[in-house]
Amino acid sequence: MFDGLGAGESGGGVMGETLQIDRIRCDGHGLCAELLPEMVSLDDWGYPIIKAGTVPASLIEHARRAADSCPVLALRLARIATVVGRPIA
Repeated sequence: MFDGLGAGESGGGVMGETLQIDRIRCDGHGLCAELLPEMVSLDDWGYPIIKAGTVPASLIEHARRAADSCPVLALRLARIATVVGRPIA
């Protein structure tokens, strides 16, 4: 399996978590932004704008609560592999 590393580069990868939104399913209730304002803001129509990157360890439980509280299940917390703090392409 190709891991995106060149010859001689060490793995050093860790698992991180990121927020993902299903924009088709989202109805713009805004609960995610209320529960996790550090990672989610709302646009002019009330739809979420998710901050890019992985969720900091200090916010994982808050992110999980926001995802679990979405009334239409449009928000999810996904586990991704990262190398030196950035997602593997």
